[in-house]
Amino acid sequence: MTETINTAAQFPSFEKPTVQFNEKGWGPCELPDTFKDVPYQPFSKNDRLGKICDWTNTSNNDKKYQNKYASSFGTGNQYSYYHEEDETTFHLVDTARVQKPPHQRGRFRNMRNSRSGRGRNARGGLNTHGMTTLSGKNVKARDPRHGRGMGKKFGHRGPPPKMRESSVAVRADWASIEEMDFPRLIKLSLPNIKEGVDIVTCGTLEYYDKTYDRINVKNEKPLQKIDRIVHTVTTTDDPVIRRLSKTVGNVFATDAILATIMCSTRSNYSWDIVIEKVGDKIFMDKRDHTEFDLLTVNESSVEPPTDDDSSCNSPRNLAIEATFINHNFSQQVLKTGDQEPKFKFEESNPFISEDEDIQVASVGYRYKKWELGSDIVLVARCEHDGVLQTPSGEAQFMTIKALNEWDSKLANGVEWRQKLDTQRGAVLANELRNNACKLAKWTVQAVLAGSDQLKLGYVSRINPRDHSRHVILGTQQFKPHEFATQINLSMDNAWGILRCIIDLVMKQKDGKYLIMKDPNKPIIRLYDIPDNTFDSDDSDDGEGDDEGFQQVYNYAHNKI
Repeated sequence: MTETINTAAQFPSFEKPTVQFNEKGWGPCELPDTFKDVPYQPFSKNDRLGKICDWTNTSNNDKKYQNKYASSFGTGNQYSYYHEEDETTFHLVDTARVQKPPHQRGRFRNMRNSRSGRGRNARGGLNTHGMTTLSGKNVKARDPRHGRGMGKKFGHRGPPPKMRESSVAVRADWASIEEMDFPRLIKLSLPNIKEGVDIVTCGTLEYYDKTYDRINVKNEKPLQKIDRIVHTVTTTDDPVIRRLSKTVGNVFATDAILATIMCSTRSNYSWDIVIEKVGDKIFMDKRDHTEFDLLTVNESSVEPPTDDDSSCNSPRNLAIEATFINHNFSQQVLKTGDQEPKFKFEESNPFISEDEDIQVASVGYRYKKWELGSDIVLVARCEHDGVLQTPSGEAQFMTIKALNEWDSKLANGVEWRQKLDTQRGAVLANELRNNACKLAKWTVQAVLAGSDQLKLGYVSRINPRDHSRHVILGTQQFKPHEFATQINLSMDNAWGILRCIIDLVMKQKDGKYLIMKDPNKPIIRLYDIPDNTFDSDDSDDGEGDDEGFQQVYNYAHNKI
């Protein structure tokens, strides 16, 4: 006898759902009735994600950054909460004090005692070790309750990171080829690069005035404005490099461009360099009328200057001031005058003609070449700022630069007038922390040029609110290679970064390329750009580069 089993009653039926196919894009084709007329709050990827619900009511304590979780599109009223009922009659039933576990009792007893002055080693209390108590100012500085660690412990975060602008606006027709992050670049190394060989030497140098070595805080000297022309000619506009490119080398640049690439891992601000590849030759250039030649101020500081263009302490105005100080200081410390001896190189200054009657800054140019391996020969223009005659009659070439103090309180720095004579190492350490990239680039330029000395001057404002008058408080000199070791600057790593970028460009087809440091990330990007980019004067890169230095000091791009 056969029994028929009804399978339909045991297994549920399966109805095939309707799958929508959107031919014009992605997502559903039709909006379900359930989600119709539902209000939509716009959002941005840059918005910070806050808390869904804060029962502790501590969100109002951060009054300085109340809008840090606000939407960049503005707040909408679709989801606003309106409290209608009165809850003033609500009372907590259990009013008993919560008993702490034994392991938490007396946890902050020592902190309360030290705060009220009844601690064993507190101010005004019993000091059993016989040590002198610190003053109130130092106690506050050393108290961990006033430091960063305690703030992070209780959830008080610092200010949100500042979004910097890029040095040039990336256009839609630019193709990104490569991204190089700093952790990878720091690991690069190209050892055993020999000293550069001189090809051509040009210019005239003035001798250093040794009286400036005796300047100190009590014997300060005003900084003078010296009206001299300073040439900042890019690579392809240099007539000597054009002449040398026909016979020697296949990579051409200036010392400022090379220093920017070699010290790129220490930079925070955005910068860019234009590279042209013609056959097997590479030319590295800077863009005209840009801020490439400006010296940054407190670039690597924990709290960099605020972006307020109306203030004299904005990053751009401070960079103009630092460049102004550096140019004038490098010329003031030299022995000027027609009767003073001068050191002349083989050729004259290539950027002025013989019939021009202008006063040019003291500068000597060395066109040198380096063998980087794999048939790569680098040719670069390097500079000296002055020359010093030793007691034996030997000439030592110098690279002269100036550090400037603008406002030690706003910069969270060291007061130079109090510490420079007694604790110069502390002042230099603070500058190395706040201006790591600038000092590294100066050191690389001195090493590339083969300078015997790197002379640093300390220049400060007469009044912190007056950015037009300055005084020289002291000078200090170093040997470039020894100073590079002190600031942990590896020339092997610097050559490795440069070689990495050269190899990347060598693999590309002939054309124009651009290297740019990301303004907010530790990344360098290589772009393939059209050949006519930056050729027109009315470039729409949005940076207003035609303004030059004329906003504050009213002197031209290449004139002191």
